[in-house]
Amino acid sequence: MNLLKSLCYNKNNLRMEISMSCYKIIGGNPTYGEINISGNKNAALPLLAATLLTDDEVILKNIPNIKDVEVMCNLLRNLGSTIKQESNNTLSIKSGNRKGILKKEEIALVRGSILLIGPLLAVLKKVQIPPPGGDVIGLRRIDTHFTGLGYLGCDCKISDTGDLIIECKEIQNNEIFLDEASVTATENILMACALSSKESLIKNAACEPHVQDLCKMLVKMGCKIEGIGSNLLSIKGAKKLRGCEYTIGCDYMEVGSLIGLAAATKGHLLLHNVQPEILNSLKLGYKKIGIEFEAKGKSDLLVPSNQNKIMYKSLNGLTNKIDDAPWPGFPADLLSIITVGATQMNGSILLHEKMFESRMYFVDWLIRMGADIILCDPHRAVVNGPTKLQPAIVTSPDVRAGMALVIAAACCEGESEIQNIYQIERGYENLPLKLGSIGIDIKKV
Repeated sequence: MNLLKSLCYNKNNLRMEISMSCYKIIGGNPTYGEINISGNKNAALPLLAATLLTDDEVILKNIPNIKDVEVMCNLLRNLGSTIKQESNNTLSIKSGNRKGILKKEEIALVRGSILLIGPLLAVLKKVQIPPPGGDVIGLRRIDTHFTGLGYLGCDCKISDTGDLIIECKEIQNNEIFLDEASVTATENILMACALSSKESLIKNAACEPHVQDLCKMLVKMGCKIEGIGSNLLSIKGAKKLRGCEYTIGCDYMEVGSLIGLAAATKGHLLLHNVQPEILNSLKLGYKKIGIEFEAKGKSDLLVPSNQNKIMYKSLNGLTNKIDDAPWPGFPADLLSIITVGATQMNGSILLHEKMFESRMYFVDWLIRMGADIILCDPHRAVVNGPTKLQPAIVTSPDVRAGMALVIAAACCEGESEIQNIYQIERGYENLPLKLGSIGIDIKKV
């Protein structure tokens, strides 16, 4: 599929895709082989938005061919940007007047659309944008965005129709303290400051690998940023930024998903285009449920078939716990994956989702498939394993839970159907083709 395939959804189109498209998976076979990891979705979206900060051409490499990227590219086109596909997974982007109309139905398709606020504010001094969409995993607050931008002297409000309206005649240098280490708020503040020659300090900043990618690209464009990779960022922009060429890092969410898939199906996988140095938190988390993997060279990762599959007790012999946390803690997006992985391991584990109050509700679908899971409350679940999962018809509520259901279906003997796969394809590139190449019987219908 061409990365630049036009995306012109209206509400009826989206409703049709959500209701009609599904995956049919015949499980029961182990995964085996090699697979290339795509570029990081959560880096691609802010980097695409950051192209609005310069009139020069920006070339982005290792861009994943996924729905969220298609939506963001379409939003940039609506703002006058010219986007060309130079080669597979490489785009060149040149900004236009940045004054096009941002349609509510398109903004609502992707949470990352909120990242247009920072660069548009830097260039135009005022931005009005409909509320963003994305996963249905709980309350997705915008308070931290408004608080952070308020430190910079911005006037932030919500209109009667729900539009976000932010205005700032001149960015004020300041010490900004975020009430939570929000990834998108940190990224919006960085981009809002990118065309100001005044220095600002962001405290309690998010420091995930995709935030680091944005910082590194802004530095290439002419910003001065210190503290990259930490929660204390100092940024001094420039009155004019230049174009650049930047290669996006690997999607470590896809890495974590395929680790879970291989272990749950008793498979053997070699993953290419990986950054092993950023996987420490994954290694610790997966080890607690008896899954291990090892780096092979600078960019390969091996998930062997000979896993011990025992969920380790704590030092005092009690049921162990895995909880998510801001980077460098265990990623919230992989808690769904590790949940289904735990159903195939021996023992018990307590999973604590601290960040989103609706994400764990997807375990109802796993319970329908035969999983032994006790949902303690919206944030905690106890998984007992191993259990033999049964095929079922299930629905994907969000990107990662959808992938978790794919893994569950791959463990079942028989055919399962996963509906609402639009959510899955927002974050995973060419999933049927990729999984088919490693022995999963999957087709999109």
